[in-house]
Amino acid sequence: MKRVLWLGVGLAVGVLVYRAAARKAAAFTPQGIAASARDTAGGLVGSVRNFIDDVRDGMAEREDQIHAAFAEGVALDQDEDEFGDFDPEEGSYRR
Repeated sequence: MKRVLWLGVGLAVGVLVYRAAARKAAAFTPQGIAASARDTAGGLVGSVRNFIDDVRDGMAEREDQIHAAFAEGVALDQDEDEFGDFDPEEGSYRR
């Protein structure tokens, strides 16, 4: 009875190892490489689209800030930035 049990365990492990090896081998076939490249390219395209959406959101936010400043009569280029004025003689920013 023990021999039949261990034979069944061995067959089950053998089947699992064979299936795992077949999946790994399929990844190195031309179709597997093409699928991997397609998935990678799809992820890259998605990342670029997300980046473009983030840039567009930032542009819209900045445009709203510019419109609000214009409506209030504030000149944006006259505001002192967070670094202060640049002193060319010293080559640094003054606060």
